[in-house]
Amino acid sequence: MAARPTGKRSKRKSAAQTNEAVDLRTLLTHCAEAVSTGDRRSAAELLRQIRQRSSPRGDASQRLAHCFAEARLVGTGAQVHRSLVARRASGGVDFLRPYKHYLEVCSFKMIAFKFAHIAICKAITGRKKVHIVDYGDHHGFHWPPLLEAWKDRDGGPPEVRITSIDSPQPGFRPAARIEETGRRLSDFACRRGVPFRFRSVVASKWEMVCADDLDIEPDEVLIVNGLFHFGKLMDEGVDIDNTSPRDMVLRNIQKMRPDVFILCVENSSYNAPFFVTRFREALYYYSAMFDIMDATTPRDNEERLLVEQDILGCCVLNAIACEGSERVERPETYKQWQVRGHRAGLKQLPLNPNTVKYLSKKVKDGYHKDFVVDVDQQWLLQGWKGRILYAMSTWVADDSCPRVMSS
Repeated sequence: MAARPTGKRSKRKSAAQTNEAVDLRTLLTHCAEAVSTGDRRSAAELLRQIRQRSSPRGDASQRLAHCFAEARLVGTGAQVHRSLVARRASGGVDFLRPYKHYLEVCSFKMIAFKFAHIAICKAITGRKKVHIVDYGDHHGFHWPPLLEAWKDRDGGPPEVRITSIDSPQPGFRPAARIEETGRRLSDFACRRGVPFRFRSVVASKWEMVCADDLDIEPDEVLIVNGLFHFGKLMDEGVDIDNTSPRDMVLRNIQKMRPDVFILCVENSSYNAPFFVTRFREALYYYSAMFDIMDATTPRDNEERLLVEQDILGCCVLNAIACEGSERVERPETYKQWQVRGHRAGLKQLPLNPNTVKYLSKKVKDGYHKDFVVDVDQQWLLQGWKGRILYAMSTWVADDSCPRVMSS
C-alpha cells in the first residue's frame, strides 16, 4: 500500500509550484523588456526558455505563459489577430461552445446581464414600450431571459425594440453576425408572444452614432446598454481638437437622454502606450483569468482549452502584439470611467441595496467560492480572490440638457 504524502512534502510541492509561477512571470517580463529595447538575441533565448517550461495543457501559470509566448513576443501580431477574428466570423472557430462554457463557470458576464435586466425592469415599470440601444455583440444570449419574463407581465408584455450597435466583421458580409442574432431573437420573441422589433447599426466608429440615427420615439422608455465593449473604443484623439472617441460616445449617450444608461467595464490598466508597462498590467489581469479557469474546470477539458486560446488568447494577442488602430483591447479602471461619465454630463445613480444583496447571493450560491462581489462609489464590483476585475453602474443624463428627438 502506497504511503500517504506527508504535510511537509505537500508544502514543498506547493512552494515549488509557486516558485515556478514566479519564475515564468519573471521570464515573461524580462522577455518583454528585451523586445522593447530591440534586443532580439536575448528575447529569442528567453522565449525559448519560456516555451520549454510552458504548456497549453499544464497548470494556470504554464498555460498563461504559453498564451503570452504564443502572442508573438517577437514579431508582429496584427496579422495573426486579424486572421483569428476573420476565422471566428466565418465559422472557422466554433466560438459559441467555449463562450457558453465561460458563461457557466465565470460569474462576470452573467451577473452583469442580471444587473442590466434588473435596471431595465425597474425603468419600464408601468410603461408599455421599451427601446434598448445595445452597444456591442453578446450573441443575443442576454435577452431571451428578459423576453421570457415579460411574456407573463401583468397587463401584457411591453412592445420591445432593440437597436444593436456593432462593428463590421471581416469579409463580404460585415453585418452577418448581428443580423443572425436579430433573427434568433425575433423568432424567440414571436414564440413567446412579445411584440418585438430588431434593428442593427453597423459602424466602425461608434462615436459617430448619435440620437438622430436611432429613431427615438417620445413615448418609449429608452435604455442604453453598454456592457463590456467600451474598453475597445479608441482613447486617443482622432481629430483636430484631440477629442477622445470614448468621451464622444458618452456625450452622445447623454444627448439621447436615456431613462437609464447601464455601464459595465473591465477594471484593468493594460492600456499604457509603453509596451513593458502594458505587458505587466496584462500579465497581472490575465493571471487572474487563467487562475479562474484552473479553479473551475479540469485541465483536460476541451472547452477550457478553447476559452483560453480563442477568447482569452485572442485578447492577449491584441493587447500586447498590436499597436495603433490595430489594438482594440484598451481597458481603463472604473474610477477613470467614472470621471469620464461625469465629464460627459452624466449623473450616476445610487445602487439598490436589494439588487446588491440578490446578486451577491447569486454569486455565492452558483459560482466558485473565490468570486467576490463588493461596492465602491455606487459601482457594483466583481472580482476574484480580492482582485477587482469588473465594475457596473447605472447613469442618467443631466436634466439641464434637453432630450434629442429625431425629426
